[in-house]
Order: sequence, then C-alpha cells, then structure tokens
Amino acid sequence: MANEAAKVNIYIMGKKYSVPDSLTILNAMEYAGYQLKRGCGCRAGFCGACATVYRTAGDTELKVALACQTIVEPEMYLTQIPFFPAQKAEYDVAQLEPKAAQIAQYYPEIFRCLGCNSCTKVCPQDLNVMQYIAYAQRGEIDKAASESFDCVMCGLCVSRCPAHIVHYNVGILARRIYGKHIAPPSEHLRQRVEEIENGKFDAELEELMRADLAELKEMYNSREIEK
Repeated sequence: MANEAAKVNIYIMGKKYSVPDSLTILNAMEYAGYQLKRGCGCRAGFCGACATVYRTAGDTELKVALACQTIVEPEMYLTQIPFFPAQKAEYDVAQLEPKAAQIAQYYPEIFRCLGCNSCTKVCPQDLNVMQYIAYAQRGEIDKAASESFDCVMCGLCVSRCPAHIVHYNVGILARRIYGKHIAPPSEHLRQRVEEIENGKFDAELEELMRADLAELKEMYNSREIEK
C-alpha cells in the first residue's frame, strides 16, 4: 500500500486538524470539513477574496496571505475575517480634477507614508504599491493608475501599513480619475456601444442565452483569440 501523504497539524478557529502538508490553506479548510460559501472565489490568486490571518507556533508575529496561494505549515493557527476594514471615500468622479489635491482631499493619509515598503512586500500580485502611492502624492495620476491596475483589492497592504493608508482605494480613485478626465476618448468603444444599442448583436446574445453549459464551454474553448 502506498504511503499516506505526510500530514501536519493546523488549528482552525482554535480547533486542531491533521491535514496533508501539500494543501493550500483554502484546501486544508475544506479537507477539515468546512464548507466555504464566503471568502473564496477564483482559487487562483486573482480575485482577492480569501485574505487570511495566521501565525505559527513559537512565532508571535501575525502574518497575512491569500489562502488559495499559501501552503499550510506545521502548527499553523488560522483565522478568517470577512474583509479588512478600511475607509472608502464617497465622491462624484465627474466633479473631480486630475490633481494630487483631489486624492489628498479624500485620502490625506497618503502623506503619512513612512516609506517602509511593507505594502509592496505583502502584495500577492507583486505590485509596487508604495510607488503608486508616491505617484498619487505627486499628482501623477496616469502613473498611479497604471501601477495599480492589477490590484485585486485583497486588503493585505492595508493590514501591514503603519500609517493606515488604504492603498487599494487610492488606486481605484486614481484609475477612475484617469479614465474620466485623462484617458483619450475610445472611438472603437463608442462605436461598439452604438452597435449594441442598435441591436447588431441581439441574435448572438439570444443564442448564448439558449445554449446549455456544455455548449457554452465549447464556444468558449474554440473561440478565436486575438494576438
């Protein structure tokens, strides 16, 4: 008989479980019998839904990570929170101007940045988070928007920031200002919206609505992909 996979002991909300050492935190929780209805999404590190807090035996430091990317460790203590609480400003993007003062108005804490780079180090997308905050400070909205473009808003950066900067919300604001006030109008997008409104794609949309799951998968897998 083949040897059973090596196992490690982990603790989920204080209860001990023995799980295979090759599992991610997300898979380990399911292996332990938890049915995950929240806090899980793409399972591939691209949606940011599964941010988790943990520590290991003998280490007092609290660590954060995405549960779908992080392999369990011996004597790992896990806890789940629904999200990282963070301030989210309310504004009308149409009334904003592409200036540093506009971002500072809603997120003045960006000027408390200590330059510790903890936000960048913890980012699961390997974004240069501290850099796009620096761009926002200087009013370089286009650069802040570009540097933060792949942010999945998991909140890990916020959990590590001693200045309590809400980096991902700063990035959202920069991208909204860029899209509304800086980016040149997209003629091909305007044309496509006009085509949709005029019913050019109604037949194709109706075909998709009638298709079953197997047909949709086949259409998706055999689609023509632009290079």
